[in-house]
Amino acid sequence: MKVTQEKVTSLYGSTVQDSLGKKVGTVGQVWTDAAGQPNWVSVKTGLFGRRESMVPLEAVEMERDHLSIPFDKEVVKKAPQVDTDADQPLSDAEVDELYAHYDLEPAPAVPSPPEPTRAQVAQEELTRSEERLRVGKESRPAGTARLRKYVVSEDVHTSVPVEHDEVRLEREPITEDNRGSASPEIGDVEREFALTAERPVVSKERVPLERVRLTEEQVTEDQAVDEELRSERIEAELPERSRSRRGS
Repeated sequence: MKVTQEKVTSLYGSTVQDSLGKKVGTVGQVWTDAAGQPNWVSVKTGLFGRRESMVPLEAVEMERDHLSIPFDKEVVKKAPQVDTDADQPLSDAEVDELYAHYDLEPAPAVPSPPEPTRAQVAQEELTRSEERLRVGKESRPAGTARLRKYVVSEDVHTSVPVEHDEVRLEREPITEDNRGSASPEIGDVEREFALTAERPVVSKERVPLERVRLTEEQVTEDQAVDEELRSERIEAELPERSRSRRGS
């Protein structure tokens, strides 16, 4: 919906999106022309800098959580800019330059109020102001996450069954049944038997176990903001004579 005069003060700090839904920046200030009519808003397109790009208020549409404009982000960034410390209304030359940049027709001039005449009653007035809270956001470093791999050693105790040959001496008497296979020769004879024994053999192999990674995600949480705001009050002190006239 269109921005009404009653909604102007709620624009400060609002997110601005271009015609493609891309974020352009946030509203910095609401500006008036030489006639005092609020018809431009300045947009902060970066975290730093003292100048802001101008956007016509008549082209701004209020959505539920942002402001939408029918211009591309690059068009806004190249628009005429204003200094954030400036406190004067836009001049006619600045307004003409802005309308030319956005290819818009200038708004009809608002007639100035008539000058007071002697017949008018003299008036004294005060302007009452109040502070309003503007809460924005900024990104700050919140720490560093690291993945570090290191080696640890541990002792492993296990056992494995092994075999080995053993020799024992057996004696068998010569009988009539086995005499034929026995040699009756007398002399020195030597026999050798090869013995074997198993022993543990240790080797190592590297086996991948798991993948470990860090992933980043954005988490939104509500953070309380406490601030004290001041507002002005105006009271009138009237002389007794004026009070009696008001009551009569």
